[in-house]
Amino acid sequence: MKYPELLDFSDVHQRRTEFDSIIDVRSPAEFAEDHIAHAINCPVLNNEERIIIGTMYKQVGAFEAKRLGAALVAKNIGQHIENLFQDKPRDWKPLIYCWRGGNRSGAMAHIFAKIGWPVAQLNGGYKAYRHYVNHSLTSELQQFQWQVLCGPTGSGKSRSLQALAALGAQVLDLELLAAHRGSVLGSVPGHAQPSQKQFESRIFEQIQTFDAQKMIYVEAESKKIGTLRVPENLMQTMRASSCVQLSLPLEKRVELLLTEYAHFIVNTQSLHEQLHFLTALHGKEKISRWKLMGENGQIPQLVRELLEQHYDPAYSKSVVKNFTGYANAQLIVQDDIRESDFKRTALQILSAEVGA
Repeated sequence: MKYPELLDFSDVHQRRTEFDSIIDVRSPAEFAEDHIAHAINCPVLNNEERIIIGTMYKQVGAFEAKRLGAALVAKNIGQHIENLFQDKPRDWKPLIYCWRGGNRSGAMAHIFAKIGWPVAQLNGGYKAYRHYVNHSLTSELQQFQWQVLCGPTGSGKSRSLQALAALGAQVLDLELLAAHRGSVLGSVPGHAQPSQKQFESRIFEQIQTFDAQKMIYVEAESKKIGTLRVPENLMQTMRASSCVQLSLPLEKRVELLLTEYAHFIVNTQSLHEQLHFLTALHGKEKISRWKLMGENGQIPQLVRELLEQHYDPAYSKSVVKNFTGYANAQLIVQDDIRESDFKRTALQILSAEVGA
């Protein structure tokens, strides 16, 4: 076979286990926004160099830009070979991709092939990968069976998903993939949300691991999780799926939220900043009182009021309106928030599936 081998992403997807490494040669900024799962970044032009070449192309000319670009690309590829790939054997098989045109990936693939490695290059680059992801999230979701876990804030939906996953069930945890708990207070300290493209890539990669003959469990979500949008077709699929309704006593919901949002107890300033976003809904007077409760250490009472006056009314309207299967949802009542309680809930969900 002649190398480099030029492959479409559909072929790459089916043959992914053949490749020892997936190499993204785009700039670090492009890579940070999104990349193929498990790829490593070996830029042939770094962020600054890419800007320099692009500016020269427009302001001076294509020949001059290509001449300088070739020198930079050759230097950078040489450094990657020296620093990262000196120990690779003759049969090491990498897949290389860039943005679209193939110039950057083609340069590295050509050199690797001359060395003797059985290298492959992704035809159409990252853009082709994105097209495949978008197509998958638009057209392939209907082949799966979905069940949506519903319940007001603090009812343990995420914990129940974790318990289901621990029992071997197929779980799509959108909040985990989005690095956000889904509400106005849902940002996770120390964890920035991914870009929209990376969020969609994470969903795509997770779905690829699922068996179409088995149920997928997912939490009822609004269209946005923090700053990220749930893909439209996935949202529509979830809203048309069967539901399970989880119920937990109010005092246990408060206790659970105090555990999951403990960072707000430590950092009340962060809590104040998030409460500010509710001003338009509840008015300055109520928000000021809630902030004062936070300062005075009345966190349990604050959480209770937030549930009763903000989250629960909003949830009741939204779930009935948006999830068609909610009217016939199986009700599962949980009395406590121990690990064994969530495992028991997960077992009830799974037993209902078997008996359906």
